[in-house]
Amino acid sequence: MEELTKKISGRRILVTGGTTGIGREIALQLAVLGGRVLIAGQEQQHLEDTFAAWNQMNGKGQLHGIASDLSTNEGIRQLFAEADRIFEGKLDIMVNNAALAYGSVMEGGYPDWQRVVNTNLLGYIACSRMALDRMKNKSGHIVLIGSMSADVREPDGSVYVATKAGIQGFAESLRKEVNESGVRITLIEPGAVDTDMQPQTTDEKQQAVDKQEMMTAEDIAAAVCYALAQDERCDVVEIRLRPRLQLI
Repeated sequence: MEELTKKISGRRILVTGGTTGIGREIALQLAVLGGRVLIAGQEQQHLEDTFAAWNQMNGKGQLHGIASDLSTNEGIRQLFAEADRIFEGKLDIMVNNAALAYGSVMEGGYPDWQRVVNTNLLGYIACSRMALDRMKNKSGHIVLIGSMSADVREPDGSVYVATKAGIQGFAESLRKEVNESGVRITLIEPGAVDTDMQPQTTDEKQQAVDKQEMMTAEDIAAAVCYALAQDERCDVVEIRLRPRLQLI
């Protein structure tokens, strides 16, 4: 833990989708470790709830936040303008996590699909580019939270699967593109996690966690911390996490 704290303390960190679920837990854990963390989420109430949770924690770092719609160019520019204000135009760690759940292409229409693709895939691409512009001196780390759906490709989830498969391809190509610059790229692909994106009730999800059929957001945050804690000579390319009893 002490070594991890040294790696995170004082770092300028941006976490998208940082007001709920996996993103919120990642942001809180990095702030507890001493990071200077900026979170972005769509709902002001979720932002306020996250600050309330942070105020109850004994953290060493800072937590800042902004409500911003990352499905739009305007929202992404608004986010990075806030990041520049707080971090003086520099960034050490970028965690791309903002995502919307969606099902089949047989549901909804073009505006619905566009919003999901813009948030889940184009938002990752745009935020990564904006982050790279702020990572100097051959350092920096971009973490992309993907999904096992990129490989499982379950039926009735074709739109969501398309975005997560896109993230998988983007992460691998981007890693090769920026490797010599010193910026590291890590893709983390979880299986089922107890978050609001799961359709079950709170009790049902807790039962699934107890049965080891579902993970918690803390499990994914721990994987992010592991990737960030490694020495610069190590490149944690990909981490796949599954509940022990999730067999597909």
